[in-house]
Amino acid sequence: MWGKSFAAALLAPPLAVALVGLAALMSSNQQRDTLPALLMFFPIWVGLMAAAFLFRSGARAWLWMGGATVLGFGLLYALKASGLVRIAA
Repeated sequence: MWGKSFAAALLAPPLAVALVGLAALMSSNQQRDTLPALLMFFPIWVGLMAAAFLFRSGARAWLWMGGATVLGFGLLYALKASGLVRIAA
């Protein structure tokens, strides 16, 4: 139970940031969609914290959520580095 709790507390926020960041980058009008994307962070964060307790063990929660976090930030970096998506200023 402690492993799942620590996975939920430590991995859910960065995973939520990665998911919201990907959604914000992929939106067609970034300036208009910034506030709704930021407001969606909290429900996604809470959902991911709850989802951590669906895994059979703490190790699986760490592996899956950690892998998803690394993949999410890797996709963010790849999209920005490739030039396919531009950040509106």
